[in-house]
Amino acid sequence: MQSGRGRPRPRARFLAHRGARVGVALVAAVVLFALVGPMLASHSPLASDFVRGIGDDQMPVGPSRHFLLGADRLFRDELARLAEGARLSLFIALSSTAVATTVGGVVGVLSGYYAGTWVDALLMRIVDVGLAFPFLLLVLAIGAALDETSAWTILAVLGLTGWLGTARVVRAKTMQVKALDFVAASRALGQSTWAILLRHIVPNVAGPLLVLATMSVAQMIVAESVLSYLGVGIAPPTPTWGHMLFEGQDYYASAPWLLLAPGTAIVVAVLGFNLVGEGLRDALDPRAL
Repeated sequence: MQSGRGRPRPRARFLAHRGARVGVALVAAVVLFALVGPMLASHSPLASDFVRGIGDDQMPVGPSRHFLLGADRLFRDELARLAEGARLSLFIALSSTAVATTVGGVVGVLSGYYAGTWVDALLMRIVDVGLAFPFLLLVLAIGAALDETSAWTILAVLGLTGWLGTARVVRAKTMQVKALDFVAASRALGQSTWAILLRHIVPNVAGPLLVLATMSVAQMIVAESVLSYLGVGIAPPTPTWGHMLFEGQDYYASAPWLLLAPGTAIVVAVLGFNLVGEGLRDALDPRAL
């Protein structure tokens, strides 16, 4: 389908984007694995099997009929733990992205619409202070300061620290839209501020916001994995991809599947969401955000 000047519509451009198609396939594979992976595993992700999980050399068994991805150092099913970790990682990444996108979108729209006023100055000073710290360093500091961490606390930490960059981009886009003629006409016709924001500003910043949100999911997966790898994430025995990497690093030679399985899962998930985000960016605005 074509748009008014002969250019393909965003949906057609997205579907024609090779990277976007690959990204959708990778994301779908990760989601499908999170949903059906536990059904394929024959063990609980927390249960140790001291009969079939131990090899003749007293090491964890490799991929076999009973353990499709082998067993970990405590003789637990690696497939079951990887699938459980996928569920947890996706839940935290998607939920924290929703929080960060909502907060960043609201702050960015208000700051951009009231650019040059005390509202803009206050909100942007908060953003400037937050951006002065590298994202992962800020997340690690907050995570280390918490006495007890759970999926909900990690979600809150990531969501309430990940909105800063989004606010910056949305503010700039809002200022562009605010300067357009149809916004000035709406204001001249007496429409209220909230009506202008909801009818004109928000729909026009929704595209860039969707792109940022998609790429933010990948960032959140990495951040959660880093927290777990460094021991300030969700406490064991709950399986997370980051902690599985940490547990498998000492077995890279004797049991490489313990390192390859979570590492591959993280790479596939992050690559998939990034490719989808790039496809959305090119489809919604081929010239870039």
